[in-house]
Amino acid sequence: MRRTTHLRAVAALSAVTLLAACGGGEDAGTDDTSAADESSQDGAEEDTGGEDDMASEEPVAGGDGNTSDTFTFGYVLPETGQLAFLGPPQIQALGLAIEDINAAGGVLGNEVPDAIAGDEAGQEAAAQQAADRILAEQPSAIVGAAASGMSLAIIDRVTGANVMQCSGSNTAPTFTDYQDDGLYVRTAPSDALQGPVLANTIVNDGYSNVAIVARADDYGAGLADATATALENAGATVSLNESYDPLAREFNAVVSSVEAAQPDAVVVIAFEEGGQILQGMFEAGLTPDTVGVYGADGLRSADLGSIVNESDPSVIAGMKGTAPASADNPDFLSRLQEFAPDLEETQFAPQVYDCAVVMALAAEAAGSVNAADFKAEVNGITSEGTECTSYEECKGLIEDGEDVDYNGASGPLDFTEAGEPGTATIEVYEFDDAGELQSVETVESNPSE
Repeated sequence: MRRTTHLRAVAALSAVTLLAACGGGEDAGTDDTSAADESSQDGAEEDTGGEDDMASEEPVAGGDGNTSDTFTFGYVLPETGQLAFLGPPQIQALGLAIEDINAAGGVLGNEVPDAIAGDEAGQEAAAQQAADRILAEQPSAIVGAAASGMSLAIIDRVTGANVMQCSGSNTAPTFTDYQDDGLYVRTAPSDALQGPVLANTIVNDGYSNVAIVARADDYGAGLADATATALENAGATVSLNESYDPLAREFNAVVSSVEAAQPDAVVVIAFEEGGQILQGMFEAGLTPDTVGVYGADGLRSADLGSIVNESDPSVIAGMKGTAPASADNPDFLSRLQEFAPDLEETQFAPQVYDCAVVMALAAEAAGSVNAADFKAEVNGITSEGTECTSYEECKGLIEDGEDVDYNGASGPLDFTEAGEPGTATIEVYEFDDAGELQSVETVESNPSE
């Protein structure tokens, strides 16, 4: 393997305010909660009404893909809604990728135009409407959605139109086995790879009786189950694995379930509603100095302490968690900041940049801007060839007849047959005595044999 263990975390990546990267769409199947099945990670999206007028219920039936000579991108990313803070880094990263692609001669000799914009807006119908509008222009590829739930809302439309879809932030395990005809890929790792790292962190800290509470969506169910399985494989007891409605007004029942389980450690797989759950736990005496308290990417926020207790952020001191990490790449982050000087957040920017480069290189390798032709090249672009780290370098190798192994802005990708990273770099984080977010280490996670 070309990756190394214990890569240092990306200090330059700012902490996401309640990081959103995975997300709902299906019943969690862990207990009695079924609401919010379609809410997503990558932030907790809410349906806000008016959807029936915005998009049809049926996905696009078939399509010819891009029949022109010009490679064209579209994107369905959050420009508005609860995840709007995640839109700018992904949109600007796509813009930088297009600039780099064009500086290297474009795709198959033609300049790539600006991406066709679409707002996922935290609503399925809005995401579907955006996808339909973009698909009408016959793009080669769509980048997004940011939220797993929103991607699930559009994936059949996109792939059914013979257009490639790549997300830089979907982490729900659902996509690994999704029937997408090879037209959906992601540069973010599945939570099936994050769960074992979270479990090992808990066990290595000396805990053996763990309660897990998780959002009732694809993200919550997938990460909870992966964590529970790894805990049990390591000899720990999972005394509670319960899902909850993330749109509930209060979470007293969740806290009561945790209390009843009498755990020595608690895992909260949540987004912004996790602040309320932690408040309730702490009021019940389940504080980080009495039990182990752990979160995941959805709670990796520099503001979490203030959200839990505005007057005393240190209440979360000692809480730990895990989150997908990017390779340490200060050069990329510096270039992105020069490209978009007003950009404040960089989360998922490296992964989206890699989405664009991988798909453009696949088109170069296939000699076609139609996804039906270049989809077969996508996985191979990321492994088992001559290593290269930029579109220009990789494009030159392809033109010389070589196979390439693109190691991107987010690190080596090494796609599996499912079109997703085969290994993942996972960060372990902790809140210090002042309640400030600190990166402890990053760990390489591989699929179980």
